Amino acid sequence: MSTTPINLSSLRPSGWMVVTLAAVLTVALCLQMLPEWLHNPDLSHGLFAPVLFILLLHESRRRGPWHYLDDTTGTRVLRAAALTGGIVVTCVAGLYAAAVEWTHALVGFSLAVALSGLLLAALLWLSTKRVRALPFNWTSFVAVALWPLCAPIPPGTYSRITLQLQLWVTNIVLEALHLLGIAASTSGNIIQLAHTNVGVEEACSGVRSLLSCVVAAVFFSATLVRRPWARVLLIALAPLLAFGMNIIRSLGLTLLANAGVDIGGKWHDLTGFAVLGVTAVILGALAVWLEDPARDTRSPETIAAEPQPAPVAPWGILSGYALACALVAFFVLNTHGPVRESRPAPDLAAILPVTPTGWDIVRTEDLYQFTSVLETDHLIQRTYVRRQRKLNTDEPLQISVYIAYWSPGQVPVSLVAAHTPAACWPAGGWTEQPVAPVAIPFQAGSRTLPAPEYRAFTQSNFLQNVWYWHLYDGRSITQNDPRSAVALLKLAWDYGFRTAGEQLFVRVSSNHPWEEIKDDPLVTGILDHLQPFGL
Repeated sequence: MSTTPINLSSLRPSGWMVVTLAAVLTVALCLQMLPEWLHNPDLSHGLFAPVLFILLLHESRRRGPWHYLDDTTGTRVLRAAALTGGIVVTCVAGLYAAAVEWTHALVGFSLAVALSGLLLAALLWLSTKRVRALPFNWTSFVAVALWPLCAPIPPGTYSRITLQLQLWVTNIVLEALHLLGIAASTSGNIIQLAHTNVGVEEACSGVRSLLSCVVAAVFFSATLVRRPWARVLLIALAPLLAFGMNIIRSLGLTLLANAGVDIGGKWHDLTGFAVLGVTAVILGALAVWLEDPARDTRSPETIAAEPQPAPVAPWGILSGYALACALVAFFVLNTHGPVRESRPAPDLAAILPVTPTGWDIVRTEDLYQFTSVLETDHLIQRTYVRRQRKLNTDEPLQISVYIAYWSPGQVPVSLVAAHTPAACWPAGGWTEQPVAPVAIPFQAGSRTLPAPEYRAFTQSNFLQNVWYWHLYDGRSITQNDPRSAVALLKLAWDYGFRTAGEQLFVRVSSNHPWEEIKDDPLVTGILDHLQPFGL
């Protein structure tokens, strides 16, 4: 006797075609996300997504509740809306890919949302009383809604969440150290101890444990918990638990550092995995404790005995799935390689003069500590100081220039876009100040440049005006905010289809406004050297 009333053999060939296309699109998304799951620690839980998806579908059929939908007008409208939404977002994902390549975070996130929409449309048909291939319950709904939780967070949202979490963790750990009688102070996300400094980096912000805990809580709510209020409670507690456990981890590492222990390497990684493991165990135990042993009062045999109308062929859903597949194929086939030919990495040191007349030079020696975060060894920064009175002030003129380079396909555009001064400087203790937009056209000497992103920061009453460009495949994309979804769609419209290209990030900062440095030979000479790269 079967423990489930669901009869898969009742599906017509058209129904099996829908199931097959849904499986193909799911596998395609997994293959697209696999590099991100393997190399992005914040998304390592995505490696379990295919298994969780299958387990959730199995559990929805095995444990119920076996609720099926009447094929009413409301159900059909909802099904059409989910299908249309999935197709539209698939098109949007293709446009993002055309603008800034397939590895961009917004592409992955959009594809995951599109798949969830398409799967929801299929679920709303498979769970009707005419088909009964899947019950419509919380477990099956979680299965189709799981994918966006395993996709990369759009860079703008990610940088804001990460920065806020870093500052929260830093401040709470500082207060805890004071309660323990340990002298400490902070500068941004840096905790300054008596004999060492500890930085609360992005990996320590808690984003990783936050995402993993939410996924675990959602999974447990669908497989171990049946009461709606208990499910809400479990999911709501997940981010709080993740944040609290990360505070404990950060405090523990800081205490070890204060005791003279090297917290890099094994200590850092070991505590990170321990936090994930402990939080998952706590969530699982909480889910078991909240479990209601009651089951559906209707037996499987009763449900199976209910009259079952003849199934209807899902031609509308099948057409929508075919259109979604065609859109993906169109964008894949029409995105091409870089417009510019690949070449060896440029000599960045040759771009920045070593002995400019009238300037003192300060080299940044510790820049390579950021290579693992930025995923490139091609970094350079030089600061130029002119002490003689050339401007209408006695304050020395300071100009810093930073350049980073990535070869075609080395990193996604989203990685470069996520590490801008607006995203990273506040974590170092800088306070962003309100500024007016840059003048258009943006001039440097006799040349008109692409408009940069402009920010101003202060630290200990020291002002830095910052202008920066993100150069991608021979063009500047910073005149459109790379964190803006609308701006990235505009890139696809303006520049057409293309994939991986070389990238440069160029930052010019000064304690004087642009109007006072734009005609200086040092500045114009450096920018002329960058012209072949698209500036």
